Amino acid sequence: MKNLKTILLLALVSSFSLAAQNKDTKKADKHFTRFEFVEAAEDYNKLVADGKGDTYVYTQLAESYYNIFNTEEAERWYAKALESSSNPETMYKYAEMLKSNGKYEASNEWMAKFAKARPGDIRAIAFNKNPDYLPKILEKGKKFNVQNLEGLNSEQSDFGGTLQNGTLYIASARNDNRRTYGWNEQPFLDIYSATKNSDGSYQEPSLMNDEINTKYHEGLVSFSPDGNTMYFSRESYFEKVFEKDSLTRNRYGVLHLFKASKLSNDWDNVEGFAINSQNYSVKNPSVSTDGKTLYFASDMPGGFGKFDIYKASINADGTLGDPENLGQNVNTEGQEMFPYSSSNGNLYFSSNGHLGLGGLDVFYTKMIDGKQAPARNVGVPVNSNADDFAFTLDEESEEGFVSSNREGGAGSDDVYAIKKIQPLCDVVLMAVVTDDKTGNPIAGATVTQYDSEGNKLNSKTTNTNGEAEFIVECDTTNDLEVTMMEYDSKRVTVAGTQEEENRVPIALDPIEKLIVEDKIELNPIYFDYDKSNITAQAAFELDKLVQIMQKYPDMVISAESHTDNRGSASYNERLSDRRAKTTVAYVISKGIDKARISGMGKGENQPKEDCGTKCSEEQHQTNRRSDFIITAGGPGQQ
Repeated sequence: MKNLKTILLLALVSSFSLAAQNKDTKKADKHFTRFEFVEAAEDYNKLVADGKGDTYVYTQLAESYYNIFNTEEAERWYAKALESSSNPETMYKYAEMLKSNGKYEASNEWMAKFAKARPGDIRAIAFNKNPDYLPKILEKGKKFNVQNLEGLNSEQSDFGGTLQNGTLYIASARNDNRRTYGWNEQPFLDIYSATKNSDGSYQEPSLMNDEINTKYHEGLVSFSPDGNTMYFSRESYFEKVFEKDSLTRNRYGVLHLFKASKLSNDWDNVEGFAINSQNYSVKNPSVSTDGKTLYFASDMPGGFGKFDIYKASINADGTLGDPENLGQNVNTEGQEMFPYSSSNGNLYFSSNGHLGLGGLDVFYTKMIDGKQAPARNVGVPVNSNADDFAFTLDEESEEGFVSSNREGGAGSDDVYAIKKIQPLCDVVLMAVVTDDKTGNPIAGATVTQYDSEGNKLNSKTTNTNGEAEFIVECDTTNDLEVTMMEYDSKRVTVAGTQEEENRVPIALDPIEKLIVEDKIELNPIYFDYDKSNITAQAAFELDKLVQIMQKYPDMVISAESHTDNRGSASYNERLSDRRAKTTVAYVISKGIDKARISGMGKGENQPKEDCGTKCSEEQHQTNRRSDFIITAGGPGQQ
């Protein structure tokens, strides 16, 4: 799909390309800034052959190949550029190309470097939370059958797949009467329609009328529920609106949204929208099932990345309301495009910023508790290591379309028919937090969702009914961790079942329940063998101790650390002392005065499991523990 970016991506000129121009690169740069990437690659290659290659030339060459989806050459030249560059975005694109070429391990290595270089990036945060995401996607299970529509596709680019009253609408570059576009040397895109036959095949696509198609690019379509209004994208040259770059004097179009009215069996009365601008693109329309909302992609100012997904209300007079960005659960610093609103509330879209298999992948989300839920990868075979986009699905017939430039197609982009064979099953987990003693709901408690690998997914606060909603994939295991001042924190494991809503009752005990005589009885603070660092599980328990000490400001604690009996007695004393000091340091780091807590290592001298030389691994772990003794200031103590 990289070869269709005028209508699909309209990528920005490389961030340092203009500044780095010189007389040697002038010709190549001119092609590049005009989006003529085939000629640009040829000219940059000549510079390399003449010994004039440098970081700038290698990067521009990689970008040229990236934009026409020549992944092997893009990988080669990004690697060359990174020999003398540490640009984070170059790292990210190199990781993308490695993944597209099936080099997943190397891709992950460069994603880790990218995440270190730009830790605040949404893409980096997602990767750091879930670095082993690829096997999960690949092993997710096949949800769809995917079949190339061989009789429909041509040698040129064909994409889309909007089915309306038995007619399929696609965008195609097959019109040889159009002039070619320098991006990929293919003709400009037009909108075609094809009638579905009784056997499920499609007739030869027909070019739509001149009210819809012009000599410029036209793209994907979407229809109002009554079928009388069609929304589509068109290049802004049609309106003589263009952006002029002051440095290169190049003119380039942006994408605008239009609507057309049905007139008998044809389309007329084409109008643009007030949200169109000469400064940015608005494209990829999708009308909600109720006809009240239009979803689209745009690179308008204020977004998170190059293109974001937005929505706007469709007013009674046909105008659009103010655009609303769908937020960070959908949009990243990368590209989010091709939204599709389905009848069951799912919003499908394509992204190269979320964790995927390479290039653009199809993701889906839905509105939960007034917000967009985190995006989920649709999985294989809808997604591949190529670009997969323009996904549509009739939730009743469970049939639809996806477009892709994967290997084995008829042209650079092809339309594929899809058929759902397993549900993309998401359910709601409703945590219901109550006071164990009174049974009353607890409002304001923090409920945090973790996946089975311990990755934090989401965090919410309970409402006045003690409820917090989370969306989970069916038949997956999640942990819900609940914390609330004055209460003992709790963590429960729950599996998503295919019920519409899974209610998870979680009763919290008052924090004082942990105070037993002269001790704070936490769940065991275990340490890994021969280690003294605080684990996530240990931190969860120690936070309870911190809460108690905050409630009782005169309380003084002695933390005693114990080891198992492996290793010499003297070594174990030193190890337990390090563990005690680490425990104390953690509590102090949470704001507790250092005078109120001390630590002592007991070594192996006081085992809970006195099993001698025949201890099991579980018994050894039980002996690796910490005890918390109240030495002053507890409830009732003077």
